[in-house]
Amino acid sequence: MHIRRIGDIDVSAIGLGAMPMSIEGRPDEARSLATLHAALDAGVTLVDTADAYHRDAHEVGHNETLIAKALASHDRGGDVLVATKGGHLRPGDGSWTLDGSPRHLKEACEASLRRLGVEAIGLYQFHRPDPKVPYAESVGALRELLDEGKIRMAGISNADPEQIREANGILGGRLVSVQNQFSPAFRSSEPELRLCDELGIAFLPWSPLGGITRAGELGSSYAPFARIAERHGVSPQRVCLAWMLAKSPVVVPIPGASRPETIRDSVAAADLTLTTEEVAELDAV
Repeated sequence: MHIRRIGDIDVSAIGLGAMPMSIEGRPDEARSLATLHAALDAGVTLVDTADAYHRDAHEVGHNETLIAKALASHDRGGDVLVATKGGHLRPGDGSWTLDGSPRHLKEACEASLRRLGVEAIGLYQFHRPDPKVPYAESVGALRELLDEGKIRMAGISNADPEQIREANGILGGRLVSVQNQFSPAFRSSEPELRLCDELGIAFLPWSPLGGITRAGELGSSYAPFARIAERHGVSPQRVCLAWMLAKSPVVVPIPGASRPETIRDSVAAADLTLTTEEVAELDAV
């Protein structure tokens, strides 16, 4: 597996987004554990989660608990950087709500620590800006968690360039990651990607293949990805992830998966080298 960097930690160039294993339409636990173990077997050392990745109101942290179980039952579990998030809530009716208050973020971090069974969270990210709370106050909570040793590294998610610069300043230059939506269907995070490249901050594209319901349609929706995939004898999804890796050394895609074969195909993107012309063709989509 090729390596990228988040803060001072080497991670696999392709991570795993574990959300599909815990929200609506999730598989049974046995298949989820098999998927997580397949990722570890393939060399994945970055797993993305959040306390809000659950379906029912009473099961906050379902995804974190699942990951902790998978890591504890695999001999490579100790090599994995678990990136979790706080600031989103799910009332249980399918909706997503926000609480970016420092009090909530600190309480959420403590609960995540317990579920993951660790003394310090490897990477803790503010999930999404809360318009009811000044951004500086939310990020300030991350700074306090860093200073207290509750988290090893701090990141933000769903942020714009101004918020990235503000967060990095509040954290004293210790912002290590930005997790934003980015895919062929969602290109508006290009400015954030470029800024992360400039600052040397890891950029973690979420839903890089277009999301749970649309990932399988990537090739039919975007012909250049299908055409280049056919040329290389691989899937359009693999081409998509290879394209993202080629855009900048700070990019670490975190494709979602709920089947072992899906994450195996995604991981293989790290070994797919696209030509300069192919990257330019895909950039133009």
